[in-house]
Amino acid sequence: MSSKVLEPITQLKGVGNETATVLAEMGIYTINDLLWTFPYRHEDFRLKDLTETPHNEKVTVEATIESEPIVQFLGKNRSRITVKSLVGRHLIKLVFFNQNYLKTKLSPGTTVTVSGKWDRGRQVINVSTIKFGPKTDNADFEPVYSLKGNFHQNRFRKLMRQAIDCSEGEVEETLPSHLLEKYKLITVLEALEGVHFPVDADHSKQARRRFVYEELLHFQLRIQALRKVHKENELGIAINYDLKKLREFIATIPFDLTSAQKRVVNEICKDLKEPTRMNRLLQGDVGSGKTVVAAIGLFAAVTAGFQGALMAPTEILAEQHATSLSKMLEPMGVRLALLSGSTKTKARRMLLEQLHNGEIDILIGTHALIQPDVIFKNLGFVITDEQHRFGVEQRRVLRDKGANPDVLFMTATPIPRTLAITAFGEMDVSIIDELPAGRKQIETHWLKKEQMHSAISKMELELRQGRQAYVICPLIEESEKIDAQNAEEVFAQLSTVFKGKFKVDLMHGRLHSDEKDRVMREFTEGKIDVLVSTTVVEVGVNVPNASFMVIYDADRFGLAQLHQLRGRVGRGQFQSYCVLLADPKTDEGTERMMSMTEINDGFQLAEKDLELRGPGDFFGKKQSGLPDFKMADLVHDYRTLEVARQDAAVIIYDDALWTDDEYKHLREMLEESGVLNGERID
Repeated sequence: MSSKVLEPITQLKGVGNETATVLAEMGIYTINDLLWTFPYRHEDFRLKDLTETPHNEKVTVEATIESEPIVQFLGKNRSRITVKSLVGRHLIKLVFFNQNYLKTKLSPGTTVTVSGKWDRGRQVINVSTIKFGPKTDNADFEPVYSLKGNFHQNRFRKLMRQAIDCSEGEVEETLPSHLLEKYKLITVLEALEGVHFPVDADHSKQARRRFVYEELLHFQLRIQALRKVHKENELGIAINYDLKKLREFIATIPFDLTSAQKRVVNEICKDLKEPTRMNRLLQGDVGSGKTVVAAIGLFAAVTAGFQGALMAPTEILAEQHATSLSKMLEPMGVRLALLSGSTKTKARRMLLEQLHNGEIDILIGTHALIQPDVIFKNLGFVITDEQHRFGVEQRRVLRDKGANPDVLFMTATPIPRTLAITAFGEMDVSIIDELPAGRKQIETHWLKKEQMHSAISKMELELRQGRQAYVICPLIEESEKIDAQNAEEVFAQLSTVFKGKFKVDLMHGRLHSDEKDRVMREFTEGKIDVLVSTTVVEVGVNVPNASFMVIYDADRFGLAQLHQLRGRVGRGQFQSYCVLLADPKTDEGTERMMSMTEINDGFQLAEKDLELRGPGDFFGKKQSGLPDFKMADLVHDYRTLEVARQDAAVIIYDDALWTDDEYKHLREMLEESGVLNGERID
């Protein structure tokens, strides 16, 4: 890059110390910083035909004033000016608010170019900008920037024009020529011009296309570099499992694996045999059969003489895993044990001794697994269930209990593919995207709150057949700020409705952990018929007898969370039902309710949730792990993200990246990012 564009911003005409201070607040110190400050949108000033312009859309037209202006005063410092004007053959009204100075300028016969919202029914344009005279050729698009203080758009555009003009021949190309040719991308200087001052719509489109690809390529290169560093530096253990025994075990499973399960098992087994450490995320919708896949992986490790560990976020979930895995693995001679906070001192001491001596093959438990005195003899395979419930440090401590064991993270939260390959890009991702044959789909209905009696009647029918029900509420207790049904109020109501007929109990996050465990255990054992709860039942609980769920104020939840909640029912052989009680106030809320009634597939819902809420809200802005892109949009640019990922995976292993001048900028970007030292991408 030439020294000219690296000069201080004060080298531009009209930038003194005061202006430089304001620009510094925007992160602009040099001419180059200014060049790479992109507008967040463009004002489109292309002339439009009113007959083809939809109601309420912004429009730009050339108009000839046909009448004297009518001025109306609407109160303190507020006024409205209305004039009749001719646009082509259409006689329409132009309305200007709080612009009194125009009353002497809008005389009949004057030609103006105006932009504003088109009211098709009233044949009125509410004008937001006006220029006197016919439209000029070079003002179709005007960039709009996010500015600090009183810095005006026009002044900023003039500075940007100077920066573009003085950068010609000074800005080096940042992408290799073969990528420019392969994707027919415009040069970096053409793209900068097209972002800031496009000559037409295609120029703007091509500029955005180039920078979207470049941003996503940079991000994917950092991810691929991190993967490469981990593979080269984090040597693992080759687990040479006994294939004959593994096949014998799979033959004992009382149902056929789905094709998706078979694919994922093969991916995991391939990783186990590799001498590098497995770092894989297993996604599977509720009820897709992740536990069976986990059992196969654990058994494979045991046949090679290694121990396995499975860590779950709650005692109940750990117990359920222990029960399921024991049924499958103990007949094959595998020795399992469960360790949790409830394990008695004497039993714990004996268990830890057996674990250290290698007399336990697989240890299942909660956070108790990461205590310092939990010592494995030969840990080879670690599984973390609902991995997002554990901190990075907790997962690392468990991993460090072996000599670079293979690691599998499991989650029942379907993550859209675009987010999986960005937020979890340094992991390999396996997806079980198919439910076992014969599994009944949950019938989902959306009712208004005043129809609650209908939901209770249906619930009672299920309860009379010996089934159980969940009732989910967004709040624990009454709140003046939010009009949402609260768990304590609903518990009181249902206790009255079902008094003497069915046992109703309450669970929420403020209960002591022992009390939560008691309530959940009694519900699991069938001693509670109706469980009124907040979202604490969201993850992992398996009560096959529960066939009915009501979710109050369902429009307050995202689609992903609603799907997770719905997945608490439908886990047995009975037809199950989910009733959404909601009176949504927004179009998005209505769309979420309709989507839930129409779509049962968690991955489809996750994509819909991403489309409605955006990536930051999908994960939560603080912990999303997603970068802030200047130009790229993960929802709409997912195809480009895929292409960039494929290109990055090739480039990172190409010697030219480290030697060829064409790759200089990509090389510098990687060196500056810190990923070559194994640092996490932020």
